[in-house]
Amino acid sequence: MIEIEKKTLQNMTFIDLFAGLGGFRIALESLGAKCVYSNEWDKHAQQVYESNFGEIPEGDITKVDEKNIPEHDILCAGFPCQAFSISGKQRGFEDSRGTLFFDVARIVKEKRPKVVFMENVKNLAGHDAGKTLEVIQATMEELGYQFNQKVLSAVDFGIPQKRERIYMVCFRNDYNNNNIFQYPQGFPLNKHVEDFLLNDEEDVKHLIVSRPDTYMNDNQDDKYSDKPIRLGIVNKGGQGERIYSVKGIAITLSAYGGGVFAKTGGYLINGKTRKLHPRECARIMGYPDSYKLAEKDTQAYKQLGNSVVIDVLQRIAIEIGDYLSSTMVVQNE
Repeated sequence: MIEIEKKTLQNMTFIDLFAGLGGFRIALESLGAKCVYSNEWDKHAQQVYESNFGEIPEGDITKVDEKNIPEHDILCAGFPCQAFSISGKQRGFEDSRGTLFFDVARIVKEKRPKVVFMENVKNLAGHDAGKTLEVIQATMEELGYQFNQKVLSAVDFGIPQKRERIYMVCFRNDYNNNNIFQYPQGFPLNKHVEDFLLNDEEDVKHLIVSRPDTYMNDNQDDKYSDKPIRLGIVNKGGQGERIYSVKGIAITLSAYGGGVFAKTGGYLINGKTRKLHPRECARIMGYPDSYKLAEKDTQAYKQLGNSVVIDVLQRIAIEIGDYLSSTMVVQNE
């Protein structure tokens, strides 16, 4: 999480859909915006959200009447990527029905926020030969919004994790000043996994794995890299069975998957191999240490694997605020 000097979203309101741990909320609140509504169906995530923000998100978005959602300036949504059913050559709002994106679309249609800010897995861009993204874009344009999308990697924004996501930013047409929205520019990485580790070995000793079927390769562990550096494997080296250097970046944190180093990958730390601690995972997602994680590690790993990278959201949100400011100036001239 980056320290924000300029509150570019001051006096703006937003809603937090598919809220998860509240990564969007932390990012936008750091820029001065106020959350007026949250929604998350998972009861475990709801509990963590409440412990951090003092409110329980409403559940099951499909049963929420869009008319009852408060007015807001920005709609935030990290909606799950479901398969879109596309029949014939139809595109747009009607073709998005039956997916959770439709719930975003019907709220947009009713509330007309200035901005719709969405995040999803990188594969959304190429899903169904690009037709899924075409439906999302056509839907937003049909609803009266300028559609922008770009795949960004966390490693280009100070977070040492191989995590690429598509970020969609849509401005209501009356806030389109004919300028193209500019996504933030990346910068060279200057921190690596070792900079995000816990200092107290007592906190992580239960994560240490010592197995006779551990095989290390000849890769050196003395140079920094902006890529994962694989040092070895356990067993056959399948998913969750690979060992990496802390002088590189982390592999993509996952909500699912098995193996002895499930969900985080394994790392050689102080001569011992272990998976990452939930707090270390939280740091590699941009969450401050003050953030309260789930009590059970299994839930914490799952929730963090499903979460958003706060630093990337912050930098995009800064650009959103600047774009809105320039547009409003043009409108007032």
